[in-house]
Amino acid sequence: MLNCASAYTYKTDAPEAALSEIKTQLEKITLLEHSAGIVMCHPEFISTGVLEHICDNLPFDIAGVTTASQAVNGEAGEFILTVFVMTSDDVRFKTGVTGSLNESIDGPVKTAYEKTTAGETEQPKLAFLFPPLFLEKYSGDAFVSAWKKIIPGTPYFGTLAIDDTLSFNDSETIYNGVNEKDSMPFVLCYGNINPRFIIATLPENNALPISGEVTKSSGNMVYEINNKNAREFFSESYIPGSILPYMPFMINFLKRDDHDNVPVIREHIAFTDDGTAIFGGDVDEGSTFSLLKFDSDDILPVSRREMNKINSMPDVNGALLFSCVSRRISLFGASKPMEELQTALDSINPDIPFMLGYAGGEFCPTSVNDGIPTNRFHNFSLVILVV
Repeated sequence: MLNCASAYTYKTDAPEAALSEIKTQLEKITLLEHSAGIVMCHPEFISTGVLEHICDNLPFDIAGVTTASQAVNGEAGEFILTVFVMTSDDVRFKTGVTGSLNESIDGPVKTAYEKTTAGETEQPKLAFLFPPLFLEKYSGDAFVSAWKKIIPGTPYFGTLAIDDTLSFNDSETIYNGVNEKDSMPFVLCYGNINPRFIIATLPENNALPISGEVTKSSGNMVYEINNKNAREFFSESYIPGSILPYMPFMINFLKRDDHDNVPVIREHIAFTDDGTAIFGGDVDEGSTFSLLKFDSDDILPVSRREMNKINSMPDVNGALLFSCVSRRISLFGASKPMEELQTALDSINPDIPFMLGYAGGEFCPTSVNDGIPTNRFHNFSLVILVV
């Protein structure tokens, strides 16, 4: 049996008062033999020492990231810290953090995993991943690739760190109160846990008549489209450079064994000085793409429909939700920046503990067949874990 609870505080400058609020809210559950926490917070909680004080004084390991805004049961806000706690007698948790990922991912992930799981004989049933935002260095797909080399049969769920700016320079990962810009915390779950996944993305019929073929790319760096410099291609397509950041694209890969019928959405992040387009995830050479229309009418009804599915699932102990920050940015344009958070408050049954935070890209399997997950990195999506 897995018990869950969520808690929050707005006290960015009062460590002891913030800790008291979190502890009081967590009294709704009794901590069992094994416990772990997932934390998300505005970066200000780091600079004031509140995050560290909370983590140092809770009796379980905590991993997570900074974010832009969040919701938990009964509350949604921006300058907020939230904690989602899982506790059980028959679900075990092992937590760890990699060393610096500045030079590589595979080696530090392998080393951290082996250290964390020394003496463990089972494979984890679920892995929470919280990498830093390194989009000019690594695609989010690179983190999936690194973990698949170690635990290919484990489903991954998580988010890249962000903050509430468009540069994301203040984004950090969090492990037991220690914050880093270049390491990846993780939580491994063993035993009697039954993770189920829901994904909400943009429909294919939102495609606009702007498309092309990727003729030169590497990872998430697209150098040429239709044999033209990427920036030149978009300029000739009459797409203003000012609106390209965080625009979603439907990607059609030539062949990908790890992709199924769930649409592949990639968002454009920026251009390098030489006109190379940086995307939020891998875009294979030879793939084709279409620009997608998106606004609040495309986002909110689908979010509501998928969130409502949580309520009808059997044996629901709690839910974690990560929504791409680009969805939040698009809702800002409609003057509805808090609307998806409010949708969660209105849609999810109040007796189901949940936490929703904005993400810099989302890890979630698109399917689990015969116990084998199809792990994917997503852009512009809402991903939901039900436990």
